[in-house]
Amino acid sequence: MFTTSQLGLGNGLRQLVWLLLFAWLLGSLGLGWLIQFSLVVIGLLILLPIVGIFGLQWWIKRNLVQGSCPVCDYEISGLNGSQFQCPNCGEPLQAVQGKVTRLTPEGTIDVQAVDVVDVSAKTVDE
Repeated sequence: MFTTSQLGLGNGLRQLVWLLLFAWLLGSLGLGWLIQFSLVVIGLLILLPIVGIFGLQWWIKRNLVQGSCPVCDYEISGLNGSQFQCPNCGEPLQAVQGKVTRLTPEGTIDVQAVDVVDVSAKTVDE
């Protein structure tokens, strides 16, 4: 009687032979559907992560908001519709419709200060 080591079959080749023998046995018994199901599951396990990665990249491109803090002008990123704090000044912020805005309580009026130059105070040298 010959053993696999006497025939010179390596460990990997021996496993492949057993796998093919098992597949042939299942096919002859009418259980080929089990092999087809296994191949479908293996295919899904390979394809789903790839599709998931591309789907996640597409979602992030649509929902990532990049802007600057309205208080300290620090560059910041956040997801559309989320609330967060500025890491530089601690101001509560929110990302709404692709823009970073201050998160103000109900009834608060947010204004922007504007420098006004007094042109009538200029001296004219004649």
